[in-house]
Amino acid sequence: MILYDACRAMFGMTDLLRRAQGQSFEDFGLGPEECPYEVVASGAFWRLRDYGKSSSQSVLIVAAPIKRAYIWDLVPPSSAIRYILRQGFHVHLLEWLPAETTSEYGLAECAGSISECVERISSRHSGAKTFLMGHSLGGTLAAISAASESDSIRGLVLLSTPLCFKPECSRFRDALVSLVPVGLLDAAPCPGSLLSHMSALASPDTFIWSRMADAVASVADIHAQEIHGRVERWALDEVALPGELVRQLIEWLYREKPLLKIANNPIGPATLTAPTLAVVNVADDVASSVSVKPFIEPHIPLWG
Repeated sequence: MILYDACRAMFGMTDLLRRAQGQSFEDFGLGPEECPYEVVASGAFWRLRDYGKSSSQSVLIVAAPIKRAYIWDLVPPSSAIRYILRQGFHVHLLEWLPAETTSEYGLAECAGSISECVERISSRHSGAKTFLMGHSLGGTLAAISAASESDSIRGLVLLSTPLCFKPECSRFRDALVSLVPVGLLDAAPCPGSLLSHMSALASPDTFIWSRMADAVASVADIHAQEIHGRVERWALDEVALPGELVRQLIEWLYREKPLLKIANNPIGPATLTAPTLAVVNVADDVASSVSVKPFIEPHIPLWG
């Protein structure tokens, strides 16, 4: 634990340095250009954004707690939020606040916050149910909430979302588990750059080489260069995560039987009754089809 505390302190400084690097990108005009929104609700570690657009159909986007939520609204030509607004939906986004000194909350608390936001949105729309959407770890949290209270939402959309893993079926899973010994993590805030480094070690193709390949492929296209630069600025915007959340994700999702019990309530494919769309990138080593199918296809065993 002494060694881990030293690493945490070092990577805490790395967070500061990486954010300073990211700010230099922004100084050159490569920062986010978000569309207007209103914060309509908040909790100890989250905020609910409302992007407006009067419509009976609403969407709640669950951002990933890693880095910042503006990846959903990077710049007008490349903005998922603006695209959804143009389709006529009333858009909300659940933003997780960076962990500071208090971070003793995990999956159950995150799922409860999502449920609270779903209820608030429903009450603001005369009881109409909302669609729930998430990408990566944000999708994981959305899936947990949806499987816990499927009747409260209209449908679930998962984009490159890891949900469950079997040993020796995912190189990323096996590498990450080997990198993080049992009992290493505690409830203290976990620096974002520490997670970035662990992820890069577990899957260098995803977190290093693919980004370098994208940079090379963007050389001949000015617009592509700009988007790449803005994404790099976002990737440098490290924030601390709650240590308890990180511990539960690694122990429950990657090491143990995945997503079977949250706050003493068993959940899984049998409890996910809402219509679900899962979009998988076949080249993604982190959220491969192997990590999704057992959750959305109940006839496939969750654990061998």
